[in-house]
Amino acid sequence: MNKFVFYIIAIIAGVFLSTEGAIYAVLGDHIGKLESSLYNFSIGSIILGIALLFLGKGSLSYTIKAPKWELTGGALGVIYLTVLVISIPLIGVGLAMGSVVVGQMIMSAIIEHFGLLGSEKRPLRIEKIVAIILMIIALTLIY
Repeated sequence: MNKFVFYIIAIIAGVFLSTEGAIYAVLGDHIGKLESSLYNFSIGSIILGIALLFLGKGSLSYTIKAPKWELTGGALGVIYLTVLVISIPLIGVGLAMGSVVVGQMIMSAIIEHFGLLGSEKRPLRIEKIVAIILMIIALTLIY
């Protein structure tokens, strides 16, 4: 499959993330911030559980043997969404999501440069550093 298709899919995922953040921020104003995050993960777990029944081909039992650091993604996801639910009403969807993207780019550059967390090593090039600096400048201008 052409790599371009995956760029489009990733952009669509970004659209969904911004939409999700805005929806759960409003829901958080009505039912509570933590309650909004709990609702999100509960519904997500139910949907994934149903999908797993029909489409699952992996080995969920591996989680017992997996290194503990491999299991931290769930906690990081909860932190991510809860921070968005709290911050979007205060600073807006654009600034909150822009900040997330800048944070993702900085951390992904570090992860790839050092080959952390099982990632392939990709040296940090000057173009990526300039791009991240420009993103920080853009975020500052949006603020």
